[in-house]
Amino acid sequence: MDFDLSLITDMIILYAPRVLGALVTLIVGFWLAGLIANKTRQLMDKNNVDPTLVPFIFSLISITIKVLVLFSAASMFGIEVTSFIAIFGALAFAIGLALQGNLSHLAAGVLILFFKPFRVGDFIVTNSYSGTVKEIQIFNTILTTLDNRVIIIPNGLISSNPLENLTANSIRKVPLTFGISYGADIDKARAVIKQVAESCEFIDHSQTIDILVSELGDSSVNFAVRPWCKTEDFWNVHFFMQENIKKAFDKENIGIPFPQRDVHHYYPEGKK
Repeated sequence: MDFDLSLITDMIILYAPRVLGALVTLIVGFWLAGLIANKTRQLMDKNNVDPTLVPFIFSLISITIKVLVLFSAASMFGIEVTSFIAIFGALAFAIGLALQGNLSHLAAGVLILFFKPFRVGDFIVTNSYSGTVKEIQIFNTILTTLDNRVIIIPNGLISSNPLENLTANSIRKVPLTFGISYGADIDKARAVIKQVAESCEFIDHSQTIDILVSELGDSSVNFAVRPWCKTEDFWNVHFFMQENIKKAFDKENIGIPFPQRDVHHYYPEGKK
């Protein structure tokens, strides 16, 4: 088989600069993409940008620059970039229709990252789940529960449903309820509750502690007790008060009512 050396030479002369230029463009472009992305990461770290936002912006900048570099390299081979973009757009549209659920989670993830209704380390309640936010991903948010279970919730469900951020504020009230019998002295019970609360080191004693009669129940007089504390001490206060109020009531002979039932047995006439 004969080869036309002049034709091969012409093709090398014609395409070699394009191939070389495309390779240089790819190498330099990808290097610049990494350099710019890394510099952006360093700048964000220096300015204390939210750590949950840094990886997303880093990836977005890197991928965007690399796509532009690929378009530039393709144009050097004579490929119509506009046609390529049209094809890419059609593919993206088709994929978008197929993955519209995942895209909604992605959009929700972007909104969470930018508007920050919660951050990594916050304790949240959403979609009947509660836990500490371990990681905020593009599609999902990962929670760690109090008993060390891992819960993965799609971001779309979080953004479209109510969410309670229990650690958004640095201090909070601890809602407590204690019942005493109707025969007990209300003033004495209030004094005992106050004494126990004042002995708790986790309570913020610069704030007023609410100790109020909240309800005259079916079998008890109920006190609503609302001490202030640091958010991270919430459970310390809760468990301290539950245990020590019971001990103090027992010591002061203050009765704590519990459900009771009277059973009356009627015998037929003439029988016992």
